[in-house]
Amino acid sequence: MRTQVAIIGAGPAGLLLGQLLHRHGIDNIILERQTGEYVLSRVRAGVIEQVTMDLLDEAGVGARMHADGLVHEGVQICVDGVRHRISFKEMTGKAVMVYGQTELTKDLMDGRAAAGATTVYSAHEVALHDFSTDKPRVTYRTGGATQEISCDFVAGCDGFHGVSRKSVPARAIASHERVYPLGWLGILSDTPPVSDELIYVHHPLGFALCSMRSPTRSRYYLQCSLAEDIDSWPDDRFWEELKPRLDDEARERLVTGPSIEKSIAPLRSFVAEPMRFGRLFLAGDAAHIVPPTGAKGLNLAASDVRYLAHALIEHYKDKSDAGLDHYSARALARVWKAERFSWWMTTMLHQISDNPFDRKIQLAELDYLFRSKAAATVFAENYVGLPY
Repeated sequence: MRTQVAIIGAGPAGLLLGQLLHRHGIDNIILERQTGEYVLSRVRAGVIEQVTMDLLDEAGVGARMHADGLVHEGVQICVDGVRHRISFKEMTGKAVMVYGQTELTKDLMDGRAAAGATTVYSAHEVALHDFSTDKPRVTYRTGGATQEISCDFVAGCDGFHGVSRKSVPARAIASHERVYPLGWLGILSDTPPVSDELIYVHHPLGFALCSMRSPTRSRYYLQCSLAEDIDSWPDDRFWEELKPRLDDEARERLVTGPSIEKSIAPLRSFVAEPMRFGRLFLAGDAAHIVPPTGAKGLNLAASDVRYLAHALIEHYKDKSDAGLDHYSARALARVWKAERFSWWMTTMLHQISDNPFDRKIQLAELDYLFRSKAAATVFAENYVGLPY
């Protein structure tokens, strides 16, 4: 088989890239190790920046998001039982959208199916070849047979554990990482949210987050040890651990119910650089991971895709490689700013240290955030998404 761009991974990054390229007449094939049903079963983030919304509209898949998504013009931070609101609209004139990644992925899948573009699911033993030359190839196995795709470029959108980054010689890539000594225990339930906006909770018992996917579906998180066993957390225990961390109003409005999904996610900051190796380009989690505290993971993947899609369009339409040559530097400049914001939110809101000095520093940081318009503006600018 022959295509212009081979895309590894059918998560949001790969699907969005494929959709943008297709709309500009650039042929692409997506290879995905898992089944389509498995991809749709993954429960992930749900806060979308304005620039990501704009990109989904550019890809022609934003209609259902605008119809069903929840526009949030602010966020609330609860410290020791007292809530403080930061208005995105007042500080920046912008807002964010709460729309589940599962729904976004479905929209992208439907868009690709409607376009008749090729996605190969259950593509096993994917291997990248000759991407340091001008004739890269990708091989994979499906149905017991080995297939080969020749292409102009390879886009590695296959996540942290995917084959793309692992295909790069170790000497050619630098990895930067911080692993936090905690995780998020998350629960999804068909219960109404306690608030119309997200509530981040800083509490001596540990961090909590009250979020939502819709007016009838809630997503809650608790800070937990990485040594925790998910089986030791029946639903009743989760709710009883959440309640004392909430303020009085949220606790009164809390509706408990059976979980429909429960998981523990470790918190990690990770960046691999550069993000280009010959004709292989990394995007999304294949190149970087952020703690979920700042809601940047999905948005950073979309940011990479925007830079890469526009660079490839420029290559084919304008015969210019300027965008491709500057892709890594442009993407990483935004990545590191998002890494900084996510690290800052994580260290400010979680109970990471037993040192009383560190606790006082956290409280001073939060007090400054609530009292200073300049500090609140910086927070809002970062949360709604920095400009490209």
